[in-house]
Amino acid sequence: MKSLLLMLSSIGLLLLVLTSCASSEENASEKKEDQQLDKDQTSEQEKTNDEKSNNDSNSSDTKTPPKKKDSLQKIVDNMNINEKIAQMMFIGLEGTSLSKEEAELIRTEQVGGVILLGGNIQNKNQLLQYIQSIKKANKNSHTPLMLGVDEEGGRVSRIPDEIANFPSNQYIGKYANDSLSHRIGELLAQKVQAFGFNVDFAPVLDIHNNPQNRVIGDRSFGSTPEKVSKLGIGTMEGIQSEGVIPVVKHFPGHGNTTKDSHISLPQVDKPIVEIKQEELIPFKQAIDEGAEMVMVAHILYSALDQKYPATLSERIITDLLRNEMGFEGVVITDDMSMGAITQNYGMEEAAVLSIRAGTDMFMLTSSGDGNYDRVKKALKQAVKQGTIAEESLDKSVKRILTLKKKYKLSHEPPKGIDVSSLNQKIREVIDQLK
Repeated sequence: MKSLLLMLSSIGLLLLVLTSCASSEENASEKKEDQQLDKDQTSEQEKTNDEKSNNDSNSSDTKTPPKKKDSLQKIVDNMNINEKIAQMMFIGLEGTSLSKEEAELIRTEQVGGVILLGGNIQNKNQLLQYIQSIKKANKNSHTPLMLGVDEEGGRVSRIPDEIANFPSNQYIGKYANDSLSHRIGELLAQKVQAFGFNVDFAPVLDIHNNPQNRVIGDRSFGSTPEKVSKLGIGTMEGIQSEGVIPVVKHFPGHGNTTKDSHISLPQVDKPIVEIKQEELIPFKQAIDEGAEMVMVAHILYSALDQKYPATLSERIITDLLRNEMGFEGVVITDDMSMGAITQNYGMEEAAVLSIRAGTDMFMLTSSGDGNYDRVKKALKQAVKQGTIAEESLDKSVKRILTLKKKYKLSHEPPKGIDVSSLNQKIREVIDQLK
């Protein structure tokens, strides 16, 4: 019995030792695993920290510095409301020489541009002196003037008769030669540039698709979008090549009207599909080929805007011309002194509507008799009331200054003109049309 108890005791002691060893080994294993896990976590954290440090370092190295404002934007930012509005005004003058009042207006207001019409021009010497006096009045302005003239050729030619004139666009259109049109564009630019002009309100991109239309008529290159696009763009590029700003006109198209917008408001009732297949094609192609300035017409296109003519229509200027057709240049109105506007709107009301619609430059050939001051006052009030956002003025002025800079407009007076040489070049081209 005693031996049995001794044996059982020995077995129990052996089991206790074995259990203790197993427990110690298990604890040691668990401890080792915990230590390895801690080590792995520490290593992973260190790796993460290293990566973060490297990323931060790389981010610091490649961080883009704040974008600096360009010089033109700085000019715009430093302009007050009066100066911004003035840059957006393209004014006309009275008579054949610059009056003291007009010189003072140009000097103090620093308007964006001046246009001379047929009644302002008599002969070569008179025009040279006139342009010199205009530039002199503006010499202290922070930006040179746009000096514009209608020189299309044919019956719309303002340059003095001492310089030879081209046949009408309709006549040129018979030849359908875009290289010849490019050369004509070059010479149109040389004609206006010789007198100090830097803007030519040409070419006409209207399609003559209404035989009863006498306003456009032979000013158009033809009755198809293809011909008008081909020859109009050729002329436009020729003008550009000589450092003169061409203004394509009359958007969205003046060729299918019967009324004269100088007298009353024309209306076109074509469906949108037809407008896009005809009238808009030359303008769209010109935009794609680098048109930088577009004149908008006083025409009511009922399918595009039932209420406002193109010059006052946000749907046409902003939605169609800019957003849909992709035009990023300067938009200028046709003359706001024309009957289409004055018979239906007050000049001040028209100015506010037009600028709000997206116009960059407001043409006012009748700037005298207080008209300029009234328009300026109306626009200032509209900005103050929030009807026109000052930000939109900033964008317009930036576009205007960008175009002036690109074409290197200056305060320098015209250097004179070699009449004989220019006439010879023009006649050489005219001979090719016979």
